[in-house]
Amino acid sequence: MTTEFFESFDGTRLALHRTGSGRPLVLLHGLFSSAEMNWIKWGHDKRIAELGYEVLMLDFRVHGESDAPEDAGSYPQNVLVRDVAALVEHLALEDYDLGGFSLGARTSLLAAAHGVLEPARLIVGGMGTAGLGEWGKRSAFFKRVIDEFENIPRGDPAYFSMQFLKSQGVNRVAARLLLDTMPDVDLAMLPNVTMPTLVVCGDEDRDNGSAEELAALLPDATFAEVPGTHMGSVTKPDLGQAMADWLGDPA
Repeated sequence: MTTEFFESFDGTRLALHRTGSGRPLVLLHGLFSSAEMNWIKWGHDKRIAELGYEVLMLDFRVHGESDAPEDAGSYPQNVLVRDVAALVEHLALEDYDLGGFSLGARTSLLAAAHGVLEPARLIVGGMGTAGLGEWGKRSAFFKRVIDEFENIPRGDPAYFSMQFLKSQGVNRVAARLLLDTMPDVDLAMLPNVTMPTLVVCGDEDRDNGSAEELAALLPDATFAEVPGTHMGSVTKPDLGQAMADWLGDPA
């Protein structure tokens, strides 16, 4: 694996991690996680790369090794979609696949639904209809985690999320600004996502609503279930294997 950096549309420095060689697959991680935590640590990137893919893993702004600017001007609406578009332009990708987990899946769907990105195939992990159309509720939860950070007691549903943010060293000022850039996704836009799509979700994962309902709303979707909760499924080899099985030999 190698790591490099590039400047996004507004000059923000973002990290890109590469594994393998072959057909390009862009992978996007979840909220307050990173490419390391979602794809690299558990070997998902290697499992897919072994099939003949170059796995291109972005760290979103405010995440991983990417910059976390604290000025409000660095956070226009749908800034993460614009960052992914900047990556695709930077690499001059034309024929490629795109996938994500949780926030990464949401960002991928939003970009495809609005025609900002046109991947040949799409992977949507750990995401359901509520995570798209009712994002305001999810966002409010994380804003509370940030605002009450040191005062959240053990046993509170937000306590685990607070500990996770702390473990990842997330810049809370930047994170708070980022949360306001993500509007709800109109589910009526999903028929625009016409490319073959894998919707994969943990069998105990209800964090973002029903993944099966989401798959039913997409024109050409395959649904796959893997073991685990929202946080747990990404740590198991089954997720990467399900993605690899669906992608198959790029040749």
